[in-house]
Amino acid sequence: MKKQAGFSLVELVIVIIVVGLLAVAALPRFLNVTDEAKKAQIEGVAGGYATAVLSARAQWEAYGRPVQGEFNRVNYDGTEFYLSTKSKDSFLTGEGYPVSANQNQINDIDETDCVWLMEELLQNPPQVTSDSAEAVDGKNQFYAIDASSGVNKECRYYQLASANSQGTTNNITSGHYFSYKPAKGQVEVTLK
Repeated sequence: MKKQAGFSLVELVIVIIVVGLLAVAALPRFLNVTDEAKKAQIEGVAGGYATAVLSARAQWEAYGRPVQGEFNRVNYDGTEFYLSTKSKDSFLTGEGYPVSANQNQINDIDETDCVWLMEELLQNPPQVTSDSAEAVDGKNQFYAIDASSGVNKECRYYQLASANSQGTTNNITSGHYFSYKPAKGQVEVTLK
């Protein structure tokens, strides 16, 4: 009969120690994966949003800057958009950037316009709401509000997954966000 030999206790302890050291060295790299994924998600959505804003403006330019009444307007991907129009009575200083679906809202962009813009500019938009009660129910990914006034008017899209998870409406604006400034067609990401 042949003598069968297995691992000795010392060999097993050494293997366990080496595996433990490898786990300790690799663990910190995986701890920040969730935070990095949240940052990448908001940057990706903001990038798609910025591309759509510029595409709508390019469509307007390609059609020869069409005007309906006194407002710039374009059909972008099957949806009618009112675009920013230079006016001394308006907060809009740039021209040809998506603002609203309603010509009466063009000088007074609000939360409804911010939600509509997200839903209509992107082909597969994330769930967005302007209702703070809906924002904490866990079904929406973004909370949209309008911020500031005058030339600084903008739509802010707060990433709910990165907000402080206290479950109250006071914290839904505490996370990462991106803002769209239709006065100049700018999209800016703010990571917290």
